[in-house]
Amino acid sequence: MLSVCLSAKAQFHTVARRQPVCRIDTKKGLPPVEKVSNPNKESVSTAGKFPANEYGEWVRRYMSVSYPLKRITVTSPYGLRIDPFSKKRSRHNGIDLRAKGEEAYAMLSGVVVKVGYDRRSGNFVTLRHGGYTVSYCHLSQVLVRRGASVMPGEVIAITGNTGRSTGPHMHLTCKFQNRYINPGILLQFVRETKEEALARLGIFGQRFSCEFSLWLFDYIDIVL
Repeated sequence: MLSVCLSAKAQFHTVARRQPVCRIDTKKGLPPVEKVSNPNKESVSTAGKFPANEYGEWVRRYMSVSYPLKRITVTSPYGLRIDPFSKKRSRHNGIDLRAKGEEAYAMLSGVVVKVGYDRRSGNFVTLRHGGYTVSYCHLSQVLVRRGASVMPGEVIAITGNTGRSTGPHMHLTCKFQNRYINPGILLQFVRETKEEALARLGIFGQRFSCEFSLWLFDYIDIVL
């Protein structure tokens, strides 16, 4: 069973608004990311080298997750809020992200399980990632079909302002075992995975020539 710590607070590199975010204590139900064996500390410190394939493994791990947008700015958080239409207190089953005609990306490897339109969500697409399903709503275009496999960082849609919406944005919902949870859980998972990979790649980069290190980090910037 997924265990989360609701009291934990975290700040994403790309999140412009500070707010409490769920933290993953266990990651059951998530599709596997690239596994990387622990480096041999003695060989690294004494010989100044690391296994040749380990660098590639950490690059693949970095690329095994993706944020749903290039920049994450939460305009309406998960949980109780004042509904912008009814003006009454109600539960918001996802988070609203600032977006205007932007590309939306698959966060993990998975499968497209639903593509459609309804009066509330507008154009939407739902992806399954292991035990999780993630829905992207209020889209102007959906660029994938039901049954298609998707990879992390793959463009799946263009954000818009369709359905029950007060303006251009993307509504993101997440379910675990068919129950709504805070999408911040997956955002936290993406953040932690990328940070761990970047930390390892930074260590490796110090052991190369200046030219190779610059190439390494230029490459990472390209795949962000």
